[in-house]
Amino acid sequence: MDAIVEAALKKWPNVPHCYGWLALDARGDWYMRDERIQAAGPFPAVKGSRIVHDKLIGFIDRNYGVDGQGAWFFQNGPQRVYVQLEAAPWIWRLQPDGRVLSHTGREARVDGAVLDEADRLFLETDLGLGLVHTQDMGPAADTLEAGRWTMSKATHAELVARHGVVLAPLDPKGGHGEGEGGKP
Repeated sequence: MDAIVEAALKKWPNVPHCYGWLALDARGDWYMRDERIQAAGPFPAVKGSRIVHDKLIGFIDRNYGVDGQGAWFFQNGPQRVYVQLEAAPWIWRLQPDGRVLSHTGREARVDGAVLDEADRLFLETDLGLGLVHTQDMGPAADTLEAGRWTMSKATHAELVARHGVVLAPLDPKGGHGEGEGGKP
């Protein structure tokens, strides 16, 4: 976590959490979902505005984490912005040297591969559950054929439950926080 974020948490410890305003799609892209987009429909059917500013993406990536209930968030200064996930908290990118990196740039050690009912390839790693990026399916197939990963099958719901992942964190006050206070 950035030092500036840690300092803000100490200075303002009771800022309300934010729900429904940030999402991560199956390709590792971040989306802002303002009140108009939230009213237009649920994620990922209505995605919102893709975040393309490199420094903002880097800030989100560095301050991305998970709470004790399995809900993923971005710590935006003193405010925790909960993330809606399309498929998993991590999107894996396979590197030519064999490493597996998350959409945030973190390196992971693969424990196993799992194919879900939609033929999506997930990796179970030391960082947790993640989806292999669609552009990396060729190298993933090569890795599986070479026997470097073991593969099993499970439904997406089983995978999410097994890893304790909350795909759409709910505001304890009700819903995803759409239209409520606590804007990012």
